[in-house]
This record gives sequence, C-alpha cells and structure tokens, in this order.
Amino acid sequence: MEFTTEHEEIRRTTRRFIENEINPFVDEWEEAQIFPAHELFKKMGDLGLLGIHKPEAYGGMGLDYSYEMAFAEELGHITCGGVGMAIGVQTEMASSALARYGSDELREEFLTPAVAGEKVLSIGVSEPGAGSDVAGLKTTAVKDGDDYIINGSKMWITNGMQSDAICLLANTSDGKPHQNKSLIMVPMDAPGVERAKKIHKIGMWSSDTAQIFFDNVRVPQRNRIGMEGMGFMMQMQQFQEERMFAGASTLKGLEHVIQATIEYTQQRKTFDQPLIDNQVIHFRMGELQTEVEALRALVYRTCDLYVKDQNSMEVVKLASMAKLKAGRLAREVTDSCLQYWGGMGYTWENPVSRAFRDTRLLSIGGGADEIMLGIIAKLMGTLPGKKKSADADNKAA
Repeated sequence: MEFTTEHEEIRRTTRRFIENEINPFVDEWEEAQIFPAHELFKKMGDLGLLGIHKPEAYGGMGLDYSYEMAFAEELGHITCGGVGMAIGVQTEMASSALARYGSDELREEFLTPAVAGEKVLSIGVSEPGAGSDVAGLKTTAVKDGDDYIINGSKMWITNGMQSDAICLLANTSDGKPHQNKSLIMVPMDAPGVERAKKIHKIGMWSSDTAQIFFDNVRVPQRNRIGMEGMGFMMQMQQFQEERMFAGASTLKGLEHVIQATIEYTQQRKTFDQPLIDNQVIHFRMGELQTEVEALRALVYRTCDLYVKDQNSMEVVKLASMAKLKAGRLAREVTDSCLQYWGGMGYTWENPVSRAFRDTRLLSIGGGADEIMLGIIAKLMGTLPGKKKSADADNKAA
C-alpha cells in the first residue's frame, strides 16, 4: 500500500488535532469517565475527519479505505484508548452499513449529521447473553402498521450515554438466525429507550459505555437499513472494517509504549548502570518493535486487498488475523514494558499502566480471539467439512 501526499495530509491534520484538542484534556476525561463527544465530534466534522471514506453526497470525502487507515493509525497518538475507540464507532461501526445500504432519506437524516459531527452514533449489537455470538441476540422488532415495535436490551454500547441514534441489530422475523435480522436506525430520544447505566470498566474510562433497554419503542419501518433480513450480512461486512481499524489504531500507541519504556530505562539506574544497558531489556525492545512492524505490514496488506475487492474471502481471513494479532501483541507489549517500570508501572497514572488496561479490550470486543481463530481456521480449511461462505464464517463474530 503506497501513501500519497493526500494520505500524509490526513495524517498531519489528525495528529495536529490530537495534539491540540484531545491529549491536553485526556486526564480530565479519564477522571470524569466520559468525554464531550458532541463538542469533539463537531470539531472533527468541521475538518472532514468523520467522513473520509463516506459518500460525497452526504458530506464525506468519498476516498477509498486506505485513507481511513492513515487516519486510524494516527489515532494511536491519543494518550488513552477510550476516545479513539469512540471515534471508531462513529466512523466505522455505526455508520458503515448506513452509508452503503441506507435509503437516501435515511442517509440524509442520520449519515449527513454524523459525518458533520452534529450527531453522535452508537452501534447496538451485543447483549447480556449475546456478545461474540451475534446470531444469538434476542432483541426483536415486530411490525405494526408502518412501524416496528422494538423490545429488548443492548450491552457494552460505546457512546451509549451520549449518542443521538443507535444502529440497532434486531430480529425482525422468526426465520433462521442468519436471515431474520435487520439493522434499524433508532433515535435515542424515542419513547421507551432507557439508558439504564454507565458501565464502570477496567480501562477505556474516557469512553462512556452503556446498558440500554428498549420497551415498546416505536420507529418507522423506513428507518430500516436495506432489505429486511439482511442485517446479519451487513453487520458481518462491517466487522471487516472494524477489525482493520482496530489493527491500524493500535500501532502508534504500542510504539509510544515502547519508546516511553526505552526513555525510562535509560534514565533509571540499578547497580550503578542504566536499566537499558541490560541486554535482556534492549533486546526485548527490539523484538517488540519488530512485532509492531509485522502487524503494520499485515494491516496494510489487508487494506490493500480490501480496496481492490471488499467481498474477498482473503480479506475476511486477513482482517481476522490482524484483529487477533493486534489484541495479543497489545497484551504482550504492555505487559513486557510495564515489567521494566517496576513499581512505577503498577501505579494508576503511569501511561504504560493505562495502555495495559485499555488495550486488554482488543482481544474481547469486535469478536474475541477465539472467534477470530475459528474464522481463520475455517478459511484455511483446517476444520472438518467444506469451507463456508463469508457470512457463515462470521456467524459468531
């Protein structure tokens, strides 16, 4: 994947925005366990950063996904994980199917203000009893005249306490689990929507994460994205972008952890010599940086193939590999580096400690490691039976 001057300009704009509008306030937002999404997203929308690969007709730049990857990689400069994740929900997860399959009317109502940063979106897939097993979700949307009546609950909803609308995956029929689901845009101020609580998490503190209940929530059927029963397929397609985004947005953050550890071990002395002079430490830093570069190459290759063919099964496999590698490498890098900080690494305010807490989610959210391994194994043909379709391979993702 080759980067042009346009890619580099997106990188510079994103990095300057992070330095001026995000990182100076991260500690405050972490303490509050929420960040001002409407205020921040509006500023990002004004710069065009929320619609890089969205259609120009709805305020986006209309660029291919490689430009989104350049943006995602720069988000790794944010000194916490929660804000970058919330941005990713807005740009990759809650608006992806809407941009591809939504009616013109629906896109004008929800996508245009999302790209402009005037509306905050969330994605409603996970439930208390259905996380990685998307096919097992229980929320229903039953037809009543020209409307749907929605009942159920959603869990782990990023931006859930602040979002103006949620892209909700619900059962719209009693058919087969992979053919009975639809994506529906639900205004969060609709009667019957209850933001039950903000969930207190180990990490990702800046990102508000909610449990949400839907009690006889009435929305027009025109709020459905695409054809009824195609929601599962759309959600699986969206997962590929989410997983590439997860891999790309991890890179710079891990490099910051490695560099901070190098600088600390250069200054910290034991037995009258800098810690970094111990071969075990400087060799380990070299190993970890090499692994980050390997992940970067995998992410870039996946994106390159995705730009050429979004429906490629090779993309499904490589995106799953990138997501798997990102989660496991984040655990390895942060744990290894934290060890070299000694007691300082065990303090709450330490940047490596924060990265240790925040990045642990990578191996859980968006499809757990075990789900990624199942997809990879099926596409390699290592499991009994024939290879399955992209939808089937992702049925538990």
